Amino acid sequence: MATGTATGTAQAAHLNTRPFAPFEWLLAARYLRARRKEGFISVIAGFSFLGILLGVATLIIVMAVMNGFRKELFNKILGVNGHVIVNRINADFTDYNEPIERLIAVPGVRHVVPLIEGQAMVSTPTQATGAVIRGIPESGIKVLPLVANNVRFGTLDGFDEQEGIAVGLRLANSLRVNVGDSITLVSPRGAATPFGTAPRIKPYKIVALFEMGMSEYDRTMIFMPLMEAQKYFSRGRSVDVLEVLVDQPDDVQEITGFLRQAAGPGFHIADWRQRNESFFTVLEVERNMMFIILSIIVLVAAFNIISGLMMLVKDKGRDIGILRTMGATQGAIMRVFLITGASIGVVGTLAGCLLGILFCWRIDEIRQFVAYLTRTKLFDPEVYYLTKLPADINMSTTASIVVMALVLSVLATLYPSWRASRLDPVEALRYE
Repeated sequence: MATGTATGTAQAAHLNTRPFAPFEWLLAARYLRARRKEGFISVIAGFSFLGILLGVATLIIVMAVMNGFRKELFNKILGVNGHVIVNRINADFTDYNEPIERLIAVPGVRHVVPLIEGQAMVSTPTQATGAVIRGIPESGIKVLPLVANNVRFGTLDGFDEQEGIAVGLRLANSLRVNVGDSITLVSPRGAATPFGTAPRIKPYKIVALFEMGMSEYDRTMIFMPLMEAQKYFSRGRSVDVLEVLVDQPDDVQEITGFLRQAAGPGFHIADWRQRNESFFTVLEVERNMMFIILSIIVLVAAFNIISGLMMLVKDKGRDIGILRTMGATQGAIMRVFLITGASIGVVGTLAGCLLGILFCWRIDEIRQFVAYLTRTKLFDPEVYYLTKLPADINMSTTASIVVMALVLSVLATLYPSWRASRLDPVEALRYE
């Protein structure tokens, strides 16, 4: 900076010495501008800005995708399974109507659904594969929004009065069948004969095709009327379990004790957290580790701010000496460089936050565009279970990322600013 500019600024400093006075902002703005002899310093400042921007944006995008995965898997798993599972210990579950009445009376319980579950081989003249058969009444399947709201072809109306079944769309595509076609179910546990147990083979008509958006379920799941499932699996009048749907799945632990009291002795009760504990624990650990690892990007950008400011302080030693001799205080010098460095971090953080939010807003379209350019499948539903890339921006997580980046940006400026304020004007101007 020219000597005249420094002198005029110092005079302004002498007249107005309150913290963060206009002259301090003016000096900081001048130091951020690119000049020919300070080109390298400006390049470092630019890289620091890009580092903060990309670090914050990457953190927001990755955490949003992790939250999206957890939310989508949570919705898919609980959308087709009960929040609490009740089964009888060491006895056939034939008298399930009375427990249903007791359980449904518990405050917070929305529905109680009797269920039979078994496995069978599904075959057509061209294909054969395995499937999971779930026997459920019409009233039960219609309270599962993930199934009832995603019927693509056919209908679930009159589900109990017919021997038809509802099949996942991916399973139907692999078997090359549609609504109205028949498929054959083969169960190894059939009728007992003098020659051993004969497989049970029976054709069923497809009355509905559903697509839940989770490839594992769409590829293996078949719903059958409860009474028909009791006949097919030779269960008589019994069921396997009662699935309880509650109003607040996140607070299921609070209601489990009341359900246990209502069910009485002889019943085992497990909520969805216990049944999927390891799965969601892995997701949470992975989410926390990704946050810690990607935070290093922001930390590296903060170190860039330190190096850039240290070089700027060294380059501006003559100006600092003139300002000090004209009346600028140590605090004023420190605040000038604090504003200079913090401006890079604050603007980079805000820009990165905006970029991350915009990226998450259109993340699936971006995925499709990149997949089109590279001619590859970037998000295979067969591997990731979901049919589209989810992103759920959590406000508290995003706020913590922004606050962390701002704090690191400000902390990175403290030492260079302190060094600038401690510069001896005599030493700075000795060889001038």
